[in-house]
Amino acid sequence: MASRGFANDRRSRTTLSVYITVGLCGFFYILGAWQRSGFGKGDRIAVEITERADCSVISNLKYESHQGVDIGMSDYSTFQVRQFKPCDDRYTDYTPCHDETRALMFPRDNMIYRERHCPPEEEKLRCLIPAPRGYLNPFPWPKSRDYVPFVNVPYKRLTVEKAVQNWVHFEGNVFRFPGGGTQFPNGADAYIEELASVIPLDNGMVRTALDIGCGVASLGAYLFKKNVIAMSFSPRDSHEAQVQFALERGVPAVIGVLGTMKLPYPSGAFDMVHCSHCLIPWEYNDGMYMMEVDRVLRPGGYWVISGPPINWRDNYQAWQRPQEELEAQQRKIEEIARFLCWEKKYENREIAIWKKRTNYDSCWDQHQLPTYCKPSYSDDHWYKKMEACVTPYPETTDPNEVTGGAWKPFPERLNDVPFRILSGSVPGVSADTYHEDNRSWRKHLKAYKTINKYIGSRRYRNLLDMNAGLGSFTAAIESPNQWVMNVVPTIAEKDTLGAIYERGLIGIYHDWCEAFSTYPRTYDLIHAHGLFTLYKNRCEVEDLLLEMDRILRPEGVVIIRDDSSILYKIQRIVKGMRWDTRIVDNEDGPLFSEKVMFAVKQYWVAEGDNSLS
Repeated sequence: MASRGFANDRRSRTTLSVYITVGLCGFFYILGAWQRSGFGKGDRIAVEITERADCSVISNLKYESHQGVDIGMSDYSTFQVRQFKPCDDRYTDYTPCHDETRALMFPRDNMIYRERHCPPEEEKLRCLIPAPRGYLNPFPWPKSRDYVPFVNVPYKRLTVEKAVQNWVHFEGNVFRFPGGGTQFPNGADAYIEELASVIPLDNGMVRTALDIGCGVASLGAYLFKKNVIAMSFSPRDSHEAQVQFALERGVPAVIGVLGTMKLPYPSGAFDMVHCSHCLIPWEYNDGMYMMEVDRVLRPGGYWVISGPPINWRDNYQAWQRPQEELEAQQRKIEEIARFLCWEKKYENREIAIWKKRTNYDSCWDQHQLPTYCKPSYSDDHWYKKMEACVTPYPETTDPNEVTGGAWKPFPERLNDVPFRILSGSVPGVSADTYHEDNRSWRKHLKAYKTINKYIGSRRYRNLLDMNAGLGSFTAAIESPNQWVMNVVPTIAEKDTLGAIYERGLIGIYHDWCEAFSTYPRTYDLIHAHGLFTLYKNRCEVEDLLLEMDRILRPEGVVIIRDDSSILYKIQRIVKGMRWDTRIVDNEDGPLFSEKVMFAVKQYWVAEGDNSLS
C-alpha cells in the first residue's frame, strides 16, 4: 500500500508539473506575443524570458567525432518509418551525373562524354550511399592539406602514374601530398611566389580564382596561405579520384570539364583563371574556350597558363611533341588573346600571364570588332551551350572607369555593398536590404552556435549552403577554418551569384532536382534555408534528402531552416536514413512558423551484407 501510494503521489506530482510547464509555456507565449505587438513596457525582459523558455521535448545531438565508432539507431517505435537500405558496396564513390558507365554512351568529341549526364527518373538510386569500410573523419585543417587517410580514398593509381611529378605519395596508412605537380617542380609555394611577382596575390586584391584541370588541387590548397580561395574543377577521368582527393584535403573542388556547355559560374566572377598543364586545345572552335574564360574573368583579371605550348622552343623535346604543332598552338593563343584585348604581362620558362582589359576603351586595337554574345538578363548559364562570341561589358562613361566597379581588397569587399546591387542588377535588392540581410545572418549564426558549439571550429572544414541568397551566411561564418560552397538554385527568384563572387566568396549554379557534381562524403556541414519550400512540387523531398545524405560525411551536420510543416515531414523521412534530428524555434521565438532543424548523420560504413544493423 505504501508503495502504491507513493506511485500515485509521484503521478500526481508529475501531472502537476506538466500542467505548470504547459501553463508557463502558454504564459510566455502570450507574453512574447504581447511584447512584439509594440504595446506596453518591459519588452526586453519579455524577449529574454521567451528566448529562455524552451518548451520543446528534444533529444541531445552528438556533434563530436567518433572516429569509427558506430552510433545506434534511436527508438522511433512510436510511428512507422520507411527504412532506407544501404546501396551495394560498389556505390561508395557513386557520382550520379558523372557515372563512368553512362559516360561511355556519349560522343568523345569536345569532351561531351565527360559532361553532366544524369540518370533518368526510373534509374535513380533510392538507397543510402555507404562509406568505405574503416572510414575516418578527415584530419583537421591544415593537416588535411598534406595528409588523407588511405581508407577514405583507397586508390593508389595516382601514386604510380604521377610519382615523378610529386603529386601524392602513399606512406603507411595515409596519403601524403607534398605540394608538387607537373608544373610545380619546386613545389606549389615556389610556383605561387612566381605568380605573385606579377599578380597582386599578397594584398587581398586577388581573392577568387578558377583552377581548370586542377589535378589534386595543390594550387588551391596552397593559395589559402595568400587568403585566395580557388574554385577547382577537373573531370572524372582515367586519373582516379583527383577531385575526391582535393575534397578530402579540405580544398574547394567540383567535378567538371571545359567542353560544350558554359561553365556554371556568372560572368565577371573570378579575379584569376589558371590552367597548369591542363592540355586544353585553346585554339580550337575559333577560340571558344578562351572566350569562355574571358566571360568568367573580371575586368582587370588575370589569366595564367603554364605548360604546353608556352615557350615551346625550350620544351618541345621534353614534351615529346613536334615543334611545328606547338609553335602553331602558341601563335593561335597569342592571336586570340590580342583579339580579346588581353595584355600579356609575363612569360618565363613555361608560365605566361595575361591581363584582361578593364573596359572597352582600354582595348588598344579596335580594327577587328568581335562577334558579341546576345545580352542576357540573367547570368544563369546552367546547361547553356558555349558559343564562340565575346561577352559584352556594360557601357562606361569614363575611359578610366573599371567596368563592374573598382576592385576592393579582401576582406574589405566581404561586407561592402557589391556593385551589382548598387547598379540595380539584382532586382529587388538594395543597399539597405543587403545590410539587413547581413545583420540577420549574424543573428542566425549566433543562435546556431548555441545548439552546435563546433560551428566555426576546425571540426568542420567543407561547408555547403544549398540556397545561398546573398552569401550572408558565409560572410557571417567567415573563418580560416572553413570554406563554403554557395549554391544559387537555377529556379531561385533572384540571381545573386555574381554578387556573392563580388564579396570574395565562391559558388555555383545548380538545380537540386539533379545530383550535385561532387563525390560522396564531400561536406562536413550542409545548410539549407528555404530550399524545400523553393522546390515544393518540383521534385521529390526524398530525392533531395538522399542527395544531401550522399554528399554529407558520416557524423556530418545538416541545418535546415524552413516552414515547420515542411520540417516535420522531413524529420519523419530522415528517421529512416540514420539521421538524429532536433527541431527548435528560430531565434525570434515560437510565434514564427519558420523553424530550424539540426541533424547529425550517424556513423556507419559498408558492411558487405548491406544490412541495417
